Amino acid sequence: MPDTPQHDPITAYHEAGHAVVALALGRPVHRVSVLPNRDRLGHCEFAKGKFKPSDDALERECLIALAGLAAEARHTGRYEMEGANQDLRYVRRLVLERKSERAAPRYEERLLSKVEAILGDDETWRAVELIAAELLKHGVISGRAARHLFEQATAEK
Repeated sequence: MPDTPQHDPITAYHEAGHAVVALALGRPVHRVSVLPNRDRLGHCEFAKGKFKPSDDALERECLIALAGLAAEARHTGRYEMEGANQDLRYVRRLVLERKSERAAPRYEERLLSKVEAILGDDETWRAVELIAAELLKHGVISGRAARHLFEQATAEK
């Protein structure tokens, strides 16, 4: 048995999705982890301070939150709603600030389609793969490392 820790690939893609979409939308990342604790399997922590202003900050936050689910689904071929329950509850709370209970599911579907389009870009998806690979190797990477991998993958855009 190797003495290197084994990390969950699905969690790595999930957290890499959050990080990549955050970076693509101008939100700095502080740290990304696939080390589980009693509350979650992994975590993408955002940096404090200045970040690129957004035309729609609420939408940006929803897209980042849905990116884990979307990246995981692109990697596995299926949506694991139960695993993304925390993210989905957060998105619903945000969406209800803008939409009625009745209109919320349709808006959430549109946001999910939008984040799927972001991740559907070849260079952006390559960034997810690079970050996921580093997470599988190390368990935790810095925001600086995530940004470097993102820039490396998207440099030809």
